[in-house]
Amino acid sequence: MKPSPNAIFILMATSLLYRRVTAFVPSTIRRAAITAGSSLTTSTSFGLTPRGYSPQKTPFLIPTACRAFGHKSVLLGSTASSEEATDTATASNVYPFKDIEAKWQAYWEEHNTFKTPERSPNKEKKYVLDMFPYPSGAGLHVGHPEGYTASDAMARYWRMKGYDVLHPMGWDSFGLPAEQYAINTGAQPADTTAKNIATFKRQLKMLGFSYDWDREIATTDIDYVKWTQWIFLQLFKKGLAEQSSVSVNWCPALGTVLANEEVINGLSERGDHPVERFPLRQWVLKITDYADRLEAGLEGLDWPAGTMTSQQQWIGKSEGCNADFLVDGSDSGDKISVFTTRADTLMGVTYVTLAPEHPLVSKVTTDEQRAEVEEYVTITSSRSDLDRTSSKEKTGVFTGGYAVHPISGEKVPIWVGDYVLGSYGTGAVMAVPAHDDRDFEFASKYGLDVKRVVKPVDENSDIDENETFTDEGVIFNSGDFDGLSTKEAKKAITQKLSELEKGGPKTTYKLRDWVFSRQRYWGEPIPIYFPVDFPDGVDPENVDPKAEDCEHTIRYDKPIPVDEADLPLELPIMDNFQPGDDPSGCLARAKDWRYFKKEGKWFARETNTMPQWAGSCWYYFRYTDPKNSEAAFSSKADEDWMPVDLYIGGAEHAVLHLLYARFWHQVLYDLGFTKHPEPFQKLVHQGMILGIDGEKMSKSRGNVINPDDVVDDQGADALRLYEMFMGPLEAVKPWQTSQVAGVSRFQTKVYNVVKIAAANDINTMSEETTRLLHKTIKKVTEDMEAMSFNTAISSMMVLTNHLQTLKDQVPREAAEKLTLMVSPIAPHLGEECWNILGHEESLAYEPWVEYVEELCVDNTIKMGVQVNGKVRGEIEIAKDADQETAMAEALNQSKIEVQLEGKQIKKIIYVPGRILNIVAK
Repeated sequence: MKPSPNAIFILMATSLLYRRVTAFVPSTIRRAAITAGSSLTTSTSFGLTPRGYSPQKTPFLIPTACRAFGHKSVLLGSTASSEEATDTATASNVYPFKDIEAKWQAYWEEHNTFKTPERSPNKEKKYVLDMFPYPSGAGLHVGHPEGYTASDAMARYWRMKGYDVLHPMGWDSFGLPAEQYAINTGAQPADTTAKNIATFKRQLKMLGFSYDWDREIATTDIDYVKWTQWIFLQLFKKGLAEQSSVSVNWCPALGTVLANEEVINGLSERGDHPVERFPLRQWVLKITDYADRLEAGLEGLDWPAGTMTSQQQWIGKSEGCNADFLVDGSDSGDKISVFTTRADTLMGVTYVTLAPEHPLVSKVTTDEQRAEVEEYVTITSSRSDLDRTSSKEKTGVFTGGYAVHPISGEKVPIWVGDYVLGSYGTGAVMAVPAHDDRDFEFASKYGLDVKRVVKPVDENSDIDENETFTDEGVIFNSGDFDGLSTKEAKKAITQKLSELEKGGPKTTYKLRDWVFSRQRYWGEPIPIYFPVDFPDGVDPENVDPKAEDCEHTIRYDKPIPVDEADLPLELPIMDNFQPGDDPSGCLARAKDWRYFKKEGKWFARETNTMPQWAGSCWYYFRYTDPKNSEAAFSSKADEDWMPVDLYIGGAEHAVLHLLYARFWHQVLYDLGFTKHPEPFQKLVHQGMILGIDGEKMSKSRGNVINPDDVVDDQGADALRLYEMFMGPLEAVKPWQTSQVAGVSRFQTKVYNVVKIAAANDINTMSEETTRLLHKTIKKVTEDMEAMSFNTAISSMMVLTNHLQTLKDQVPREAAEKLTLMVSPIAPHLGEECWNILGHEESLAYEPWVEYVEELCVDNTIKMGVQVNGKVRGEIEIAKDADQETAMAEALNQSKIEVQLEGKQIKKIIYVPGRILNIVAK
């Protein structure tokens, strides 16, 4: 049919629109759209239109252009007529998602479909774990289900692949936010937490996740608290939990110690309350004892590279040497120990800097400098470590004292500086301003000496006296070490320090021991108590330390572990659990709980509680054996299910949670409670879903999307499909509510294709359909294994569109296999379609679809035909066709015939499947 001039004009306009619109369409969506009609037309049939495109503004272009050439439009999102907008497969049946989703959720619950099986010796296992949520009062927003949907899709897929699957869920329910919410609402945190958990659980069930709810846990469950406390006692007995006086960030308003990251410009991140810094008795877990193990254990794990790097940087392993500078004039032999990775620059030291918290500051300070130093220490010590290290301007003050160089014997001044931290390294640094930018800046500011001891290997290189030289080079101005390379000098100077017994080789870590105490109510009580002493001559039988006027001393230096048989140690019920300005915490006010008598002696319980991190350090173990009353988990459960095969959660947990959990795990491994040295074999971080404004979702921005609303409007499967189709799982993506309707239309198409197949029972399949089906099975299988859910959905869209073109001739086999493929991501749809096809049982454990490799490769290929090196036409032939066949097909092409007219073929160059070049003269 020859198109009219009007049709040609419309086509040109359509082409221009297509180019402009598809510039914004992701390639996966464009690929999904390729069917019998226009690629843009079909993509919009799923409603997956690019931002800025409005079918209402341009409804006529594509349908009209298609009609001009005899094609039907399937632009369901346009204002075209129903005949133009809908083919016969979808004309009459809208997918009734509300009834279907309620039906199958009830079925799964009634039949306990996802109950974790007893481990079979003939099957492999998959332990699929989500980082469990903190149940806030706000409930889920649409960003939360992304990771849960991905893990659920994999759990469902692996069940169909024949694995025994453990896929549990629980609640990280202790912590400061829950307590603060309870304070604000005037309720008990146990009550508000239970209410919040109920909301979260309802929402997760609403989304059809295949969790084994029989294994549900909450860190606040008393049975769970018992075993968290039990693990703490193992750490205590192993010498890994001890008390220490630690300089902390104390917030009186919040009544707790804050991490450095929680303090911004001297105020708490939560609430902007003033923060003070002073030493406080704290429980500390000696994670530094495991620093080497924690770094070495990363080897062989399937984790994102960025997360591996974050772990390594937080551990911060450094190899170098210690050097001891004696304090000049000290009668007690006081010395300042420093660590350096650049021993080659030791001879260039011109001053030493101490942290304000260093115990020698007072000793080395002269009377003339004391007032200035004390004022400086008071001001600087109140700032958090993060605040001090992040500040661009470094400040300091001279103590008046001097230190003696360990090799040269020269005296160098001792300063106090804010850029040196008492909690890091030795709390002192040797300053080499010629070869360290920070030291040079400090020396320039305060007029201190600069001594150069390393020069470039290239003698012709210019050295700017106003800049530092921080590269490796050749040593000079260093006595016996002159002429050595940096590497040689490091070794020689370290050896010299060892010979002089003034230092030697040393490995240090940036990692600090874990401050484990919290001065709050809503946390696990630490299962330790202490003796109570009374003044001489006072009979303990006649006094009561709970009385205000009873003089007594709690012997914190004599900690006693609670007997394991007496666990759990429960929190007291307190009407007033608000924090106060007492660093002992609000539990110190619960005197009837704190003080108790045993065998005629008084004791006092620890009033600090554990941090929220505690419960999340081992919850993956408890899932394997949640009802065990005799142990945290059995050796059989450990052997059956550990380690976790797939762990999904946000990248914001990349450092601390993973580090702390691995630490606890390795301790339990050393104690023989697990056979596996690492807990999480494969780790995946889902990308953040942003609000429609492109910003992180938060109440304050007003951009939070509630999944309840989306599910009510479009259905749970539509939400699941959309979140998996938005882009790669790990990518950050903006939410677009309008786009959910597109995948909703896709599930309606699947539903109707299946209904047609069930009604007509077609048992034959064309070669075209067979090959497309097997290609789709292969692609979806590969994409599921790679967790590339967006491209898996794209492939199923292409197959669905093809099956629609078959009208009432949809083969049953194709419909059944499409149903099985779509079910991990859209399980309600999958179950309903399976039921429509005549199956009474759930498809949850049906075998995954398989493909035939030969059917995934096209029998024919298209190949360009060249005449004298220029492409003049194209032929379609069998991929293994011989030269005679290829030439016969080429000579049948009118374009080739014209090019060869009047010429003689001199040579034929033919490479099967690649090139046909005819040389003619």
